[in-house]
Amino acid sequence: MSESVYRILDASLNRVGEGLRTLEEYARFVLDHPAHSATGKQLRHDLAAAAGRLSKVRLLSARDTTGDVGTTIGLDSEASRESITAVVHAATGRTGQSLRCLEEYGKCIDVDFAADIERLRYVFYDWSARLGVIAESGQADRGASRRNRIRDARLYFLIDAMSSDEALVSHVAALADAGVDVFQLRDRSASDRTLFRRSLAGAKAAGEAGALWVVNDRVDIAAASGADGVHVGQDELPIGAVRGVVGPDVLIGVSTHDVDQATEAVRGGADYIGCGPVFAGRTKSFDAYVGPAFLSDIVALDLDIPAFAIGGIDAGNVRSVIDTGCVRIAVTGALRDADDPVAATRVLKATLLGK
Repeated sequence: MSESVYRILDASLNRVGEGLRTLEEYARFVLDHPAHSATGKQLRHDLAAAAGRLSKVRLLSARDTTGDVGTTIGLDSEASRESITAVVHAATGRTGQSLRCLEEYGKCIDVDFAADIERLRYVFYDWSARLGVIAESGQADRGASRRNRIRDARLYFLIDAMSSDEALVSHVAALADAGVDVFQLRDRSASDRTLFRRSLAGAKAAGEAGALWVVNDRVDIAAASGADGVHVGQDELPIGAVRGVVGPDVLIGVSTHDVDQATEAVRGGADYIGCGPVFAGRTKSFDAYVGPAFLSDIVALDLDIPAFAIGGIDAGNVRSVIDTGCVRIAVTGALRDADDPVAATRVLKATLLGK
């Protein structure tokens, strides 16, 4: 009996490993999602750790692929997949069923192994459900597109609510044409209703101009207005809570002030980070400034997500930022207070692109 159990365990371990890898590749290459990719990788490592409780010799000795009657049984539905979504659903079903087999038959050999698999199974259910929602809703393309665009972005501008919807739309169109890749609506003096109206107008204008539209802090307004993203600080909602509100395809940016905060943001599932304040700026006052050295530390980390230097950056000091290896910046006063914001935008963008 034990040989048959080991044979089942060996086959199920292989199926789970293959299924996890299939879903991890979806998270990594289709969604371009660091957090979901990391979860898949961790599940594979946890599976290997659990399997380490079993005798490798017994597992391999029980394997009999040529004598397995199941290898000759096939269904027409398995011969092809109509879409990536179908691949995700098939891998999810196969992996979940095989985890249950591992848990139940594992109880005959090692109860600790079975307990490990049970814990892994519940983590898998949560993770695969999130992937399934993305795949079924068709959000994968939209979320992946936004993540690709934030990775390609160089110039990020923090814009206030301005005097009217029309003024904001006109400004967004002009600066996007000049080279702004991302706009972030930040105005703590504006009412909620005004912020919502401006975000609706700004998101539409930015989208038409090929730029991204992000809302500062206000997760609710970002979600309600159809923004491409939301940016939060260290004292705002944690990334997981933000994701629960905005969904899987909306960008989440996080302000970071040291290396630990930056690495934690990546682990938490941020899509990009702001790094600073680098220099003293015209908009905010801080007790301390991280300086270009912090940017060098961030570049050395070789993070999986883009990092934007922020804080007092303008045409006069942007080269000291670029010299650290950081080629993305977020600015406010450098454009807002310029005599000619369009010309200032072109100068900064050209410098960032090495022209």
